[in-house]
Amino acid sequence: MAHETLSPTEFSSAVTAITSAFGDPTRRQIYLFTHENPEGVTAGEVAERFSLHPNVARHHLDKLAASGHLSVSTAKPPSASGTGAGRPSKFYRPVEEAVALDVAIRHDDLLVTLLGRALALLDPNDAEALALEVGEDYGRAMAASFQDANESQRSFRSALHAVADALSAHGFDAHAEEVGNELRIITEHCPFGDTASRHPVICAVDRGMVRGMLGELYGETVTITEATRATGSPNCITTVSG
Repeated sequence: MAHETLSPTEFSSAVTAITSAFGDPTRRQIYLFTHENPEGVTAGEVAERFSLHPNVARHHLDKLAASGHLSVSTAKPPSASGTGAGRPSKFYRPVEEAVALDVAIRHDDLLVTLLGRALALLDPNDAEALALEVGEDYGRAMAASFQDANESQRSFRSALHAVADALSAHGFDAHAEEVGNELRIITEHCPFGDTASRHPVICAVDRGMVRGMLGELYGETVTITEATRATGSPNCITTVSG
């Protein structure tokens, strides 16, 4: 069998994404449990099955949803009985019919290089605005894919952690942290690789992704790039304020 060779950046991106989604053994079991119940499971059912607090069960399910492995809806499955009262429960369903593990977290070096050179031809302010706009649009689309249409907006901190999870699922190896009065997203790996170092304006794309996802999950925010790997910092840091 022929194997496709991954560059170091592509390999790191794939490992980061898979570790974020399935690095926890309980989360792996929950993923398999959803495949045993394709009509959908609730956080309460997962909590009961694995002896977890409902909030912990919901965290695992949301992490799998942010990684694109589960879909979310509030529609009752066909087997649900009774009309019920109040707000319907969220149901998490597997995206694939069979247990699947997609490690193809790739970027096309040629296209990313072309993007960097094209942005370099623009006025720096125009180039940054364009990269930010593209990232923001993509971020909103990402958040919409794992945010149920009937779900109310999340708290600021909850939304920030969901954004970090989604970025990690795309190879950024991100986490949220609080420093003093600031909330920040720290990304320890860049899937754009060396192209971002040659064309730092590309860093505006992931800042836009953060802003777009938070706009969909929470509301309008201000995102400021505090540091980037492209300019020599050990990590990329985006400061966020509501």
